[in-house]
Amino acid sequence: MKSDFLKGTADGIPIALGYLSVSFGFGIMAAGAGLSVFEAFMISLTNLTSAGQAQGVSIIASGGTLFEMAVVQFIINIRYALMAISLSQKLDESFTLPKRLLGAYGITDEIFAVCSASKGSLKPKYMYGVILVSTVGWVLGTFLGAAAGEILPSSVTAALGIVLYGMFIAIIIPPSRKEKSVLFVVLTAAALSCICKYFIPTISGGFAVILCALISSLMGAIFFPKKYDKEDENK
Repeated sequence: MKSDFLKGTADGIPIALGYLSVSFGFGIMAAGAGLSVFEAFMISLTNLTSAGQAQGVSIIASGGTLFEMAVVQFIINIRYALMAISLSQKLDESFTLPKRLLGAYGITDEIFAVCSASKGSLKPKYMYGVILVSTVGWVLGTFLGAAAGEILPSSVTAALGIVLYGMFIAIIIPPSRKEKSVLFVVLTAAALSCICKYFIPTISGGFAVILCALISSLMGAIFFPKKYDKEDENK
């Protein structure tokens, strides 16, 4: 059991290092939105979702409603529910309900990938090790970024704040180059976002995200429907 935990922490170190730099950008963003270091720290500790946190801070800064916040978070983070369902097929028998709930706290894209790639059934101690060290990296980076945001001049924080957006760009470029459907959805969402920003300024940032995500996804499904072979249906 001890070796499972240590192996999990070792496998989670690369994730923690990546999170450290990315969450530093989020910390600066949170400080720029008027949040304190403690508030930014607690957001990262209770929410392991980079895109969700970024949009959440934007909604807070713009004075959005709780309903707007809830819908945005649901749309952005619904993928984690799908990851959890997929990961549930790999869980060891020792994963009781309380242990599953604890593990669900730390399901992110990177943690999901590492846990899915692990050999054999997924043990609780291993998953907890990955989650623990990754969370430390994410929270520590947020704390340092928020603290730096209160000290450094605005010109420097503005330059460092682009780190988080750089991660988002790095996520969408590889699949966009491989799949025309992904590229179409990305460009459509970007175009709709520009329309909302410059031509419909009355729409808040949170609802703009909701509309862009729903419309671009719907158009992607219409113009690039998923085709299944008869052989796949019989499996």
